[in-house]
Amino acid sequence: MLRRSFLGATALTAAGVALSTGGAQAAPRPDGRQRAPLPPSPAHSRGIQVATEVVRGHRGAFPVLRTKEVHARGEHVLSVEYQVQETGWWCGPAATRIALSARVAAPSQATLAAELGTHQGGTDHISQVTTVLNSRIDAGQYFTREMPDDPPTQAQVDLLRSDVVDDIDHNYPIVANIVAPPGNQPPGYPADQTVYHYFAVIGYDTDHNTVCIADSASFNGWQIYWLNFSQLAGLIPPKGYTA
Repeated sequence: MLRRSFLGATALTAAGVALSTGGAQAAPRPDGRQRAPLPPSPAHSRGIQVATEVVRGHRGAFPVLRTKEVHARGEHVLSVEYQVQETGWWCGPAATRIALSARVAAPSQATLAAELGTHQGGTDHISQVTTVLNSRIDAGQYFTREMPDDPPTQAQVDLLRSDVVDDIDHNYPIVANIVAPPGNQPPGYPADQTVYHYFAVIGYDTDHNTVCIADSASFNGWQIYWLNFSQLAGLIPPKGYTA
């Protein structure tokens, strides 16, 4: 039996989708690499917005944080391991590692980079993340969701909303492949650049219509933060997510 119940009425309330014109068509960096501060910058004063503890690598360049699970009325945040990505193009492996850590002992970013086929241009497609997650957890539990329409259709937004709530409630973080152009970016992102990126969705809050993001890029120290659901829906096209 599939774990999804495709929740509707109890899911997040979708508002309008904020998009900048033509952002998804902007050219990537000439060398094709994802952008991330290396060595990682320390967390911004509001860059970690959920309770965490350092579980490994206290003195290393890439310590591992464990988020504290919250499961209250209207709010659910999973306990996962967060780590800044170790290279500028390992956002896919880092996001995959975060998702795995909710259920199993997660391997290194380097191991996952090899399994994902990640190269210096990044991880080519969200389906590669789906394949690796299914190979290391329960086969067939994750599915690739394409969001080719920019802006997304209402059906695509509703499915994303349903997936977020149902997946988090069953302890399966979501990995999203995003395109963040100037004018439509999460906090801390370089405002003059279009960022092609993977991050993990690890929680939701129905009272505030927000999702909790574990973002391995740590742009300007923003690492684990809350993002409006409608902005998440606007960041994914024309890419996709695994849920």
